[in-house]
Amino acid sequence: MTVKVFNGGIMMADKIKESELPYYAVIFSSERTDGENGYGKMAEKMVELAAKQEGFLGVESARDEQLGITVSYWQSLEAIQKWKDHAAHQIAQERGKKEWYQTFSLRVCKVERHRFFEM
Repeated sequence: MTVKVFNGGIMMADKIKESELPYYAVIFSSERTDGENGYGKMAEKMVELAAKQEGFLGVESARDEQLGITVSYWQSLEAIQKWKDHAAHQIAQERGKKEWYQTFSLRVCKVERHRFFEM
């Protein structure tokens, strides 16, 4: 899977283009607390780990100093639940609540149609 890193974000969504519809998107929006506190390293680790999970299709993420939006794509609701329950991901979730986020929201959406444009 190709990982494209750009200023303030990451895109790793090559599998999505070939994915059968429907699939699911998990949209995680967050407002950060002050300070790094190991956030960047943990975020990288979670993307690497998620990419190894069955049913993972890709991720797109953008963040500035405070606001971040990460959309991960999954083949099924069951794959999303397994990722939510993954032990290492649960540790990251707890650290997020205690150290890294002032606010966050999580939305799970069913993707029924998609289009892609490249030049």
